[in-house]
Amino acid sequence: MVRGSHVGSYLPSCGVWHHTQRYLKKGNLDMNVVHHLDFDAPTRENANLLPDDKKQDESLLEDVWILLRAGRLEEACGLCRSAGQPWRASSLCPFGGLNTFPSVEALVKNGKNRTLQAVEFESGIGHQWHLWKWASFCASEKIADQGGKCEAAVYAAQCSNLKRMLPLCNDWESACWAMAKSWLDVQVDLEITRSLPGGVDQLRTFGDVIDGSPGNADGSFEPSNGPENWPIQVLNQQPRQLSSLLQKLHSGEMIHEAVTRQCKEQQRQIQMTLMLGDIPRVLDLIWSWIAPTEDNQNVFRPSGDPQMIRFGAHLVLVLRYLLAEEMKDTFKDKILSVGDNILHLYALFLFSKEHEELVGIYASQLARHRCIDLFVHMMELRLHNSVHVKYKIFLSAMEYLPFSSMDDSKGNFEDIIQRILLRSREIKVGKYDNLSDVAEQHRLQSLQKAKVIQWLCFTPPSTITNVKDVSKKLLLRALIHSNILFREFSLISMWRVPAMPIGAHTVLGFLAEPLKQLAETLETSEDYNVFEDLREFQDWREYYSCDATYRNWLKTEVENAEVPISELSLEEKERAISAAKETLSASLSLLKRKETPWLASTDCMYESAEPVFLELHATAMLCLPSGECLCPDATVCTTLTSALYSSAGDEVVLNRQLMVNVSISSRDSYCIDVVLRCLAIAGDGLEPHDLNDGGILGTIMAAGFKGELPRFQAGVTMEISCLDAWYSDKDGTLECPATYIVKGLCRRCCLPEVILRCMQVSVSLMGSGVLPDCHDTLIELVGSPETDFLHLFSQQQLQEFLLFEREYSICKMEITEE
Repeated sequence: MVRGSHVGSYLPSCGVWHHTQRYLKKGNLDMNVVHHLDFDAPTRENANLLPDDKKQDESLLEDVWILLRAGRLEEACGLCRSAGQPWRASSLCPFGGLNTFPSVEALVKNGKNRTLQAVEFESGIGHQWHLWKWASFCASEKIADQGGKCEAAVYAAQCSNLKRMLPLCNDWESACWAMAKSWLDVQVDLEITRSLPGGVDQLRTFGDVIDGSPGNADGSFEPSNGPENWPIQVLNQQPRQLSSLLQKLHSGEMIHEAVTRQCKEQQRQIQMTLMLGDIPRVLDLIWSWIAPTEDNQNVFRPSGDPQMIRFGAHLVLVLRYLLAEEMKDTFKDKILSVGDNILHLYALFLFSKEHEELVGIYASQLARHRCIDLFVHMMELRLHNSVHVKYKIFLSAMEYLPFSSMDDSKGNFEDIIQRILLRSREIKVGKYDNLSDVAEQHRLQSLQKAKVIQWLCFTPPSTITNVKDVSKKLLLRALIHSNILFREFSLISMWRVPAMPIGAHTVLGFLAEPLKQLAETLETSEDYNVFEDLREFQDWREYYSCDATYRNWLKTEVENAEVPISELSLEEKERAISAAKETLSASLSLLKRKETPWLASTDCMYESAEPVFLELHATAMLCLPSGECLCPDATVCTTLTSALYSSAGDEVVLNRQLMVNVSISSRDSYCIDVVLRCLAIAGDGLEPHDLNDGGILGTIMAAGFKGELPRFQAGVTMEISCLDAWYSDKDGTLECPATYIVKGLCRRCCLPEVILRCMQVSVSLMGSGVLPDCHDTLIELVGSPETDFLHLFSQQQLQEFLLFEREYSICKMEITEE
């Protein structure tokens, strides 16, 4: 509904000029007041009505103007009739409606199907139309000279007389409507002229007139220009084309300054650009207004106008759906590139407002790399948030993205998870102010890695396709990645400190129940690797359980050591003894396994007719015996490279084509990247490896890990934080994981440490006067050729083992003598 300031109904008498009528009946004569009351009197006599009547007329005409601008001509005519001015209604609708060209149908509709038809056909097609237009033009000019702005504008709207319309157009919508309507009406008038006899020549004359005057010049009223020459009277007021129409809105002489000012507003610029049909320009405009500034570092908090960002995003979606089959190459590139920028920014805006559940709607429309990057960054930023917040992101990706790749141009959930898992293992730059406490640095970073597993433990929504298969795939991916993390966590948790390896226990907490359900649903027809991965997970769960009992005992020992022995209560002593026995029991249970030795690899060996190579990639810190970090430089890298070669021996280097490369990590200057590469041979890469010690690459890396490299700084260890092994071809292309190398390296490092911890606990028990039941069994396990634990020990570890045994024997003899 039109809501003008005055639009409404009028009493039938309010437009009849009663005040002027009573004034004339009294015999008053005034040259400035009309002497007659017919509707032509004010114009004919060049006189005015009395102020009260004139005010009522102006109010009526303001309402008529409002209705005309709204395109509601019939209501405007009805308003005039209700005010007692049916003559004005007739002057506005001479042919039954403004949009009705004089025709047989229009004349029949008006009940003048005889006389007027004859007049129309006699005078020629379009003659009455031009006559009415010309008469409206004359009326608008004459009335304007007398100061009637609203009345002049009403009649000017019927004849495209912009000069009399624009003074009342104080806002952009009104001015644009006036110019567009006038321009369109003149185009219709010119086509009517073209259809008349001699019309083409007359149009040519019009062209000469236009060319002789500037395009922006206002037409002037000349009586000689009668209805036969219509619309020459208003041609020079009209823009030549749509672009010049918009230009006149910006800077036309007759345009109100408020209109010019509003042309600079964003919504007006969008409207004008859409009028030109230049949709790519619209997208460029929106992006220029909302694009982040160069100094705005926080891209996840867009600083542009939220309403404009929202409008731009939805405009892009609408255009893509509506114009999908009509887009040309240039337009398509624009709506994809700039459109992706706008959608991406709106997705970031939603994320910043904690509407993570809506992000997937818009991210699903982005190019593949943008979609993946967006979700990866969101997941990383929300990694430490509540489960509820993380689950919203998970659902958003699951519901709006395909799980697997179906279209290379669009993102999918599997690619997102793959990226997030890879990035989680990348070394994070730490703070090494005092270059100490490397163990704590690794411990905290392990928690970051572990939390990523939770993304794989969420339950997919039941509404997605193949929800059971998707759920199983997520758990299998979680199983594989958790084993990778367990291997790395084991190598950074060798320190004999009470602090728990929080990364490993976090992963176990996430996966304990889901994997229990997975194990119950697995069928014998499942891939062999699934059972192998599940068995490795069980091995790691047992190892970390054993590790936890040791650290619990160590914590008790540390607490008791702070109190003088004489002040220790019996309960505290018994608690320490109980923790020690539990540690020994758990450790021996792990060590005594025969049918399925702990972390023994049963992987299917790689087969190839071409030469096969093995590669081991590791990221590590060099750690001094004091626990401080050794900052690597070029000299240290060169020395370490030489030491790694030396640990293998010249024969191995030659026969196995061993290559070693050590460099400072590009991600963290306190870390080094180590790459080992050698030729695979029978028993080490090509056939089952019965020793389960990681082969030659595992042996070399274990020497560095244990700090026993020849020709290198004594006691300096390699604290490994990231570890992978691969099969590769002769060109160095990585083909598939060589898991047995990493698992063998973990056996070389973990099992001797478990045994040494048992020796430490046994000595402590013996020192407390308690004879361990399993000490002899432990010694037999180490020396047994069946377990072959002895060859996993390094020289220094064997020395430590013998020192523990010596100390144990001394304590035992002291107790026996007592």
